[in-house]
Amino acid sequence: MSKPLQRSLQQLKRSLLSLATVVEEQCKDALRSFHNSDEQLAEIVIERDNEVDLIEVDIEEDCLKILALYQPVAFDLRFVVAVLKINNDLERIGDLALNIAERSAALSKKNLPETTLQLDVMGDLVIGMVKRCIDALINKDIELARQIMAMDVKVDQVHRDHFEAVKQAIIEYPVHALDFIQLLSISRYLERIGDQTTNIAEDVIYLVEGEIVRHRHVETGYSEGLAADI
Repeated sequence: MSKPLQRSLQQLKRSLLSLATVVEEQCKDALRSFHNSDEQLAEIVIERDNEVDLIEVDIEEDCLKILALYQPVAFDLRFVVAVLKINNDLERIGDLALNIAERSAALSKKNLPETTLQLDVMGDLVIGMVKRCIDALINKDIELARQIMAMDVKVDQVHRDHFEAVKQAIIEYPVHALDFIQLLSISRYLERIGDQTTNIAEDVIYLVEGEIVRHRHVETGYSEGLAADI
């Protein structure tokens, strides 16, 4: 590997990890704003989304420059391709954190009846997946990547439970129907974050083994598309 290419790849890795750190913080703050009915924190998450977008664009441009200037092969080529995909997944997770913050701001002044929704449990699961996918990427840990893919099954199940819980809550408290739908949308955004972290886990496996594992989830226990229509 030439020294200029090595330096470019190292800088690309640092940039991707910087984006991952910001996105993880966005997810945590979005959920914290929801649980604490903190409209001000929700607004901070919304405003910071622009930072995520700018980093994502810079990383994509750096990837394209590396491909054009150095024409990497083998592992180096897989690394750049994986970064391009993971970069997009992380930006999408940032968008979903923004969506959660927007719903949190809208619900912050509401006084809703008790429901059986477990958004705190689901949030902890999803944040755990985000953290693990970053660790899997840093350490090139394919076993951890496979654990993330399996965890997504639990997230999908919780989301399906929430769908049923919201239907029941609307029947009992129809005056709050729109608010309950907002709660369900938060559940949906969390489920989608789980899907994006699963994509990153798949890209880690591709990076390390050179194997594309999309649509091959029988071995991992991961089931793509669960709750896709909810």
